[in-house]
Amino acid sequence: MPLPIEILVMELPKINQVLKLLTALLLLLLLLFVHLSFSFPSGPQGNNIQWHMTSDVKEVAGKSYDYIVVGGGTCGCPLAATLSQKFSVLLIERGGSPYGNPLVIDRRYYGFPLVETDKYNSVAQSFISQDGVGNVRGRVLGGSSAINGGFYSRASEEFVSKAGWDKELVKEAYEWVESKVVFPPWFLSPWQAVAEFSLLEAGVLPYNGFSLEHIKGTKISGSVFDEFGKRHTSADLLQAGNPNNLTVLLNATVKSIIFHHNGNNNETRAKGIRFMQSNGTLDETHEAFIRKSRNSSSRGDVILAAGALGSPQLLLLSGIGPKEQLRRFNIPLVLDMEEVGQGMQDNPCIAELVDSKPQNRLPDPPQVVGITDDLKIIVEASILPLSSNATRVNVAAKVALPSSRGILELNNTDPRLNPSVKFNYLASEIDMEECVKMTKLLNKIARSKPVAFFLGESKQNKLTSIEDDLRKFCKKNVRTIYHYHGGCRVGSVVDKHYKVYGVKGLRVLDGSTFSESPGTNPMATLLMLGRYQGIKILKEREAECDSNVKQNS
Repeated sequence: MPLPIEILVMELPKINQVLKLLTALLLLLLLLFVHLSFSFPSGPQGNNIQWHMTSDVKEVAGKSYDYIVVGGGTCGCPLAATLSQKFSVLLIERGGSPYGNPLVIDRRYYGFPLVETDKYNSVAQSFISQDGVGNVRGRVLGGSSAINGGFYSRASEEFVSKAGWDKELVKEAYEWVESKVVFPPWFLSPWQAVAEFSLLEAGVLPYNGFSLEHIKGTKISGSVFDEFGKRHTSADLLQAGNPNNLTVLLNATVKSIIFHHNGNNNETRAKGIRFMQSNGTLDETHEAFIRKSRNSSSRGDVILAAGALGSPQLLLLSGIGPKEQLRRFNIPLVLDMEEVGQGMQDNPCIAELVDSKPQNRLPDPPQVVGITDDLKIIVEASILPLSSNATRVNVAAKVALPSSRGILELNNTDPRLNPSVKFNYLASEIDMEECVKMTKLLNKIARSKPVAFFLGESKQNKLTSIEDDLRKFCKKNVRTIYHYHGGCRVGSVVDKHYKVYGVKGLRVLDGSTFSESPGTNPMATLLMLGRYQGIKILKEREAECDSNVKQNS
């Protein structure tokens, strides 16, 4: 039961003492991490690129590979790196390189790619959902790991269990990622320290200090920003691949998948891709193919890792999806699959600006998170740019497990343009109730003493506590936290091995396969999944090879 305000005021000195002790303990632990050379990367990486990277489509056109990975994003890069250890891999990315781009690499420019977008070339591509909510998707090698807040937090044990993943291999895959691109919090920025104290004052307990786990309470997590303020994207993981087996084609957009139909076996197989220069014309088409092994009947795959918008869009453009929709765009039907584009979700978010007007503070990505209401509400704080010389301080919360679902459909047949997507924010009563709860919590945090001290001002305006008004506020102010997913869900479009139902040699591996977002930020789990599934595929090929040897002996 909450304490009466009088008792709470009396207890504040004791609470402050506890918080000071906890802060001192945290600093001591961080020093210990440094002293023991904690298993995080020790410095900047990604400058010495060994794998072959090109933007010349003619270098790739007509060639064959064991695997073709479409999308060099959060999941695609670790997947390509892992597969290249034993097989030839083409990784094709519609955007350019993150290296040398300060908007991507430098922490001081966090958030700038979200406000500086254009139609074809920017590292982030903006879109507005049919709900009227603005959003972005990554368009650069590294994908959304190159433009997000860098917050790294593992999925919950329940999420891993529901996915049916091997827990030991999941742990190994997380640790592989963390040893290369994840860093401990060397210090908390002033605003993040304020956010930490404000969450505790608002009752988001217990205090967990530093943790990579998705657990109830207030915690500090890892980041892909290192101690020098340099971002390490999923592209850095390509360094772990075999440079002799890995080709990365940048600034090239896949138009469709090439299929082979075997009438005798009634079998459809993906045998390659059609692609174009991203800044070229639609009638410019090149092809790349999946290689058939000389000594085995085993073959690799085309693997879509183009994100929750890109992968269902590409299936539709290739003729896999609801036949009525494909007919509207004169796309030849390969497979009538109603579930492609279904089950789209975005975590409803409410953000409250806590400063009275824009300032010229440095952008500040989230380092601290509050997880409450049985893991259903997640709160973070940041300083986001509005322009090149103006920022706003905010606290934001998301509904972690929304039940409302939407749909993705084609707008046109240009793969460079956004499809149509509707998330149906807060359509379910459960989601609306959660939004009301988290709005009340945000109101409490935004008016906490630490926030007032940080701003040098006290926020007097107060949100109404009337339920109907809060519901209207939620409906009017709902926004994205950029954690959208769905469209190619496991069990609907792909099986538990991420193979597309009804088609040989075609998989999907990215956030489009998720039915819910895994915790505070899906980045960590997508990085892990690329490594995890890459290892599973290698083991699968090894088992097939052993089986063929036995049959032929």
